[in-house]
Amino acid sequence: MRLRKRARVARHLAAILAADIAGYGRLMGEDEEGTLAALRAWRREIADPRIKEHRGRIVKTTGDGFLVEFASVVDAVHCAVEMQRAMAEHNADIPAERRIEFRIGINLGDIISEGHDIYGDGVNVAARLEALAEPAGICISRVVRDQIRDKLPYVFEDMGNRQVKNIARPVHAYSMSAQAAAATAPSPAPAASAGGGWRRRPIVMAGIAAATIVIAIAGWWAWPRGGLPTAAVEPPPEAGAPATAARGAGSPPATTPRLSIVVLPFENLSRDPDQDYFADGITEDLTTDLSRISGSFVIARNTAFTYKGIAVDAKQLGRDLGVRYVLEGSVRRLSDQVQVNVQLIDAGSGAHVWADRFETDRRNLVKAQSEITGRLARTLNLELVQAVGRRIEQERAVDPDAQDLIMRGWALYQRPLSEANRKEALEAFERAQAIDPNSVDAEIGIAAVLTVNLANGTTETPKEDEARAEQLLADALQRDPNRSQLHGTIALLRRLQNRLAESRIEWQRAIDLDPNNAVAYGQLGVTLIYLGEPAAAIPLEEKRIRLNPNDPNIALAYWSLGLAHLLLGHLDEAIDFLTKARAANPRIFYIHLDIAAAMALKGYLDDAHAALAEAIRLKPSINSIARQRARSAYTNNPAYRALAEKTVDVGLRLAGMPEE
Repeated sequence: MRLRKRARVARHLAAILAADIAGYGRLMGEDEEGTLAALRAWRREIADPRIKEHRGRIVKTTGDGFLVEFASVVDAVHCAVEMQRAMAEHNADIPAERRIEFRIGINLGDIISEGHDIYGDGVNVAARLEALAEPAGICISRVVRDQIRDKLPYVFEDMGNRQVKNIARPVHAYSMSAQAAAATAPSPAPAASAGGGWRRRPIVMAGIAAATIVIAIAGWWAWPRGGLPTAAVEPPPEAGAPATAARGAGSPPATTPRLSIVVLPFENLSRDPDQDYFADGITEDLTTDLSRISGSFVIARNTAFTYKGIAVDAKQLGRDLGVRYVLEGSVRRLSDQVQVNVQLIDAGSGAHVWADRFETDRRNLVKAQSEITGRLARTLNLELVQAVGRRIEQERAVDPDAQDLIMRGWALYQRPLSEANRKEALEAFERAQAIDPNSVDAEIGIAAVLTVNLANGTTETPKEDEARAEQLLADALQRDPNRSQLHGTIALLRRLQNRLAESRIEWQRAIDLDPNNAVAYGQLGVTLIYLGEPAAAIPLEEKRIRLNPNDPNIALAYWSLGLAHLLLGHLDEAIDFLTKARAANPRIFYIHLDIAAAMALKGYLDDAHAALAEAIRLKPSINSIARQRARSAYTNNPAYRALAEKTVDVGLRLAGMPEE
């Protein structure tokens, strides 16, 4: 499909007010119907009367947001203060956790007008000022303060220059606290001046002849949060504009980052406008979560949302925004179920790279949204890395750069567990380090492969590899300590060193840094198993599978669940999960060992003998119970051994494994 033709672009100066509700997601999650009713009452009793009083015209409303056009910047600021003061009075008798409080930012700048929509730095700066405002407070730019200083009695505190996200130059900001707004005296709207009012006064900037626009941007998701590395791109140009033509008709340019993506607003198929927040919330959370992927370039949410409701061509979009991938999807809520359809598109060819459907229970909306976005983010992480790896291989670059090699290394590392995949991954990471000796990503990648090789006993130089991994991890930790993969690799190494308490802490740190790190949940479960807490491991392994049901290494999750149930004496469950693990990856010897033990304890001796024989074929050196115990120091932790001696060891003896 082609981009729809839009109305002719009009550019003009305007005053813009951006607002969002503090804690909107929490309010909706705790009491959806009550929050929506309170918002309607706020519109009816506070917003609409004051907008009319200040000669405003509502352009549109979007859930809990609205767009209003005024005749002057003085009216805009006065209206904002009056709304905040009235809302403070209304909230006086409402518990703090149930109050609806807006943050407001006001700016004066150049904007692009397309039909009922507006774009440009004027809007972006207002949004960033809103983020600087405290709940129930107001933040304005210096140009706005200069315009109202001699006309309104309000005091705004100088916040100085602030560097805000996606704006090239610092913004000089002034703020009014919630307490100050609540303490203002009620006053009527400023009288309209004859003959055009303030716009004719000489103190106003030359050329301001447009109306003043006030925008309340809907929802808690309105603008990117929390300092994550998203990239801002200019609003979409009209079809056929020079900016588009200049990029040519081919794929995104070679300089486009490998792992670059735009998350288009998910379509709400429920036909209930009040449910737009749910689809938009998933879009916002995915944008935030994907931006955590190392080396990613994710288009900022406010740019992506300019395409809401617009049919787009993925290839054109890739050229316009300079991205290689486009993610689009839809949300449908039926009764107590939420269904999300999603597809990842290659912007160069328009081909579908991946598509999937997710379903969950909607009775707890906060949990449902978190579960959906978590699973999507983790799956997309893997799919994107694999897609980039395939692209690099297909291009067969003669002289790939370090980032290309790192991407290729992670794509190989995340494939099903095998020595061949890890060997290629290690080669890619080491080539990347040779090109860029200061690459933290290369250090973490090399250490990750070395540590997994140690865990699987596939290295001929274990002491040297352990020392090298320690050094690489220590250096990476000093230079960039907030990497989830880094702490996960440290956690695995600590477990191999039988420092289980430290391993537990590091896995938890990895989860704190990336709540969608499915592997960290599962591996924390494994550490708990060897600490003698198999029951505590089960929900962690189940969460790993929920987050990433298509994990290429899901065999490890099934194995962990099987071992936990085996240690607890749940033989039917143990056999079920261990059988799934063997089917997912039949090359892992210890899966066969645990199947042998479980089958023997259940009385299925023929199956137990066959499983034991396969385990020894895969790993000839582990051919006795003594050698099985000696293969890893952490398997001799007393709490674990007390459980294993009653289950795993007994089963292996019944299966025919000798003591020595």
